[in-house]
Amino acid sequence: MPKPTALVWFRNDLRVSDHAALTAAAASGLPLLCLYILDEESPGPRPPGGASRWRLDHALAALEEDLAARGGKLHFLRGPAEELLPEVARAAGAQKIFWSRRYGGAEIALDARLKAALRESGREVHSFNAALLAEPWQVKSKSGGAFKVFTPFWRALREKIAPPALLPAPQNLVAAPWPDGAPQPLAREALALAPAKPDWARNFPDPDAGEAGARKRLFDLLDRKIDHYPTHRDRLDFDGTSHLSAHLHFGEMSPRQIFGATPPSGGGDKFLAELGWREFSYHLLYAHPELSWRNFNPRFDAFPYRKDEAALEAWRRGKTGYPLVDAALRELWTTGFMHNRARMIAASFLTKHLLIDWREGEKFFWDALADADEASNAASWQWVAGCGADAAPYFRIFNPVLQGEKYDPDGAYVRRFRPELAGLPAAYIHKPWSAPEAVLARAGVRLGETYPHPIVDHDFARRRALAALAALAAGDTHR
Repeated sequence: MPKPTALVWFRNDLRVSDHAALTAAAASGLPLLCLYILDEESPGPRPPGGASRWRLDHALAALEEDLAARGGKLHFLRGPAEELLPEVARAAGAQKIFWSRRYGGAEIALDARLKAALRESGREVHSFNAALLAEPWQVKSKSGGAFKVFTPFWRALREKIAPPALLPAPQNLVAAPWPDGAPQPLAREALALAPAKPDWARNFPDPDAGEAGARKRLFDLLDRKIDHYPTHRDRLDFDGTSHLSAHLHFGEMSPRQIFGATPPSGGGDKFLAELGWREFSYHLLYAHPELSWRNFNPRFDAFPYRKDEAALEAWRRGKTGYPLVDAALRELWTTGFMHNRARMIAASFLTKHLLIDWREGEKFFWDALADADEASNAASWQWVAGCGADAAPYFRIFNPVLQGEKYDPDGAYVRRFRPELAGLPAAYIHKPWSAPEAVLARAGVRLGETYPHPIVDHDFARRRALAALAALAAGDTHR
């Protein structure tokens, strides 16, 4: 018979500090079997997209090193977790299984089935909160249900929930040997998360993954950026954002660690509110598991979206003829990341200028963003499209030229990601079609050749979007 062990199943909680499941497993006194399962089977939890897989590879490498430094060892398997986890637990004689909770509908259903099966086999299963300041069921509206508006949600969260003391990383872990009779573990490289042929991520910047990278990002924010965060976070030409989104998604740092380190005044208050928006997104996902594919506001089920594959592909490829939109998509293609203000502008352009269903954009971002997060991605797309909770009104249609002139006034963002336009003066860089021929010639810009003409006129697009909204309100979506 194998010696009793404690099994720790890592998911999107890839750290060792402030990790309640790992801490409890270490406190059990049993040798630890630490496991990560790449589960891409269907049906089940949504598998990571391409850029997210690349980022996951870096996160797992960092966790592997952090566990090894403390005497632990991270093992890897690939396949359906619903089959593999019980097999490993049985072969290892795992008396206790520990994991961190997840909040997507398919994830919750899978975990519930696993918990029932493991307990039926006589094993203890312990789950913990690793991803949120508070569990979704802990923060209720006055009616007892889920909040639909952010401000009262954030007020209730801050007033009623006090995050517990942070947990230090456990030291001197005792690693259990891989059990006989269990599926053979893989090397991390064998998971084939990093792209190879072609290696489209070869020029992506170093993500500085893991806990050390997350701490560096947080200290940089608090030391250098926090005082100006409320205004600089929207500037596309400044390095004014936290860059913590991927660290949070993969659980390399907990929101409690961020909350505890951030001063609740000045710029810190606005940054904490952004952390609250992430929390609100998970609150919505837990209450509405279909958030990534169904309109939160069912009235928009009848919205007259257009099918236009050519326009959708032009948007994906950053060939819309609007420099700020195209720079945003080029940033995504070349870094795996997109500035939050640029995300809003790009999303608005797709759903309102092109009248293309927000779900097309959500799917593309899921595959192309290294920090793709089901809750934040779905809630944000629905917010921009006007069909989500506490959404921006549909009639609020971002003008990409005015947005560029406000948030990238000298054109630095466009020049960085659309270098073919770099020679244009600031007065024309967000609207090259308005530049005199002599100015275009001096800048080496040939519209329709080196840079495309706009695929849709802004004024026409705005009128068309408002007409679609009016048709929806009138119940006539066919005119």
